[in-house]
Amino acid sequence: MASPAPPATRTALVRRARRMGRILAETYPDAHCELDFDTPFQLLVATILSAQCTDARVNMVTPHVFAAYPTAADLAAADREELEQLIISTGFFRAKSASLQGMAGRLVDAYGGEVPGRLQDLVTLPGVGRKTANVVLGNAFGVPGITVDTHFGRLSRRFGWTTSEDPEKVEAEVGSLFPKSQWTPLSHHLIWHGRRVCHARTPACGACPLASLCPSHGVGQIDPAKAAKLVKVGR
Repeated sequence: MASPAPPATRTALVRRARRMGRILAETYPDAHCELDFDTPFQLLVATILSAQCTDARVNMVTPHVFAAYPTAADLAAADREELEQLIISTGFFRAKSASLQGMAGRLVDAYGGEVPGRLQDLVTLPGVGRKTANVVLGNAFGVPGITVDTHFGRLSRRFGWTTSEDPEKVEAEVGSLFPKSQWTPLSHHLIWHGRRVCHARTPACGACPLASLCPSHGVGQIDPAKAAKLVKVGR
């Protein structure tokens, strides 16, 4: 199947992007943040730990972290070596420990130990960039945000929604194609699709519900039977 031509106009691009978004929403109606948490503070900790680590691994570690350090004050005052041992399996544990304690200390000093619900405040916390901030805002506070992780960036470029490699530009350019109310669920849908079908090395093009709309269709396995074997189920 030949890949569709790129949209000739801005209006055509928006229409195609939103159609693709609707198909992804129908394909993944249960898409959600796959980090386990009960509070904004817990999600913030989990998201920092998720850098270069699977959500499944983080979810194995965080119950122990949350039990040992239930509040920002507890985490800020934690023994560094004990914290490092708790999170060692998530990788980059020394840098992550520094970020966690710096973040917790800032929360205590500037926000009374509570996680702020504004992007401009969240990004002042050590270890917290726009991606982490948008995860917390969208999933703990219900504030629309686009989470540009590796999956979201890769798929946005493959879909022709952006050509940028810069996460902040991707966030702005993709955000301009969709209503703000759709930003958080769109992030989940692209991340789920990237983890399950549109893989980095060999996307399962022959099993993709977006095949007829995707300008990158054919970069991966197009044989339906072979593509189906590439599809990952669950986390």
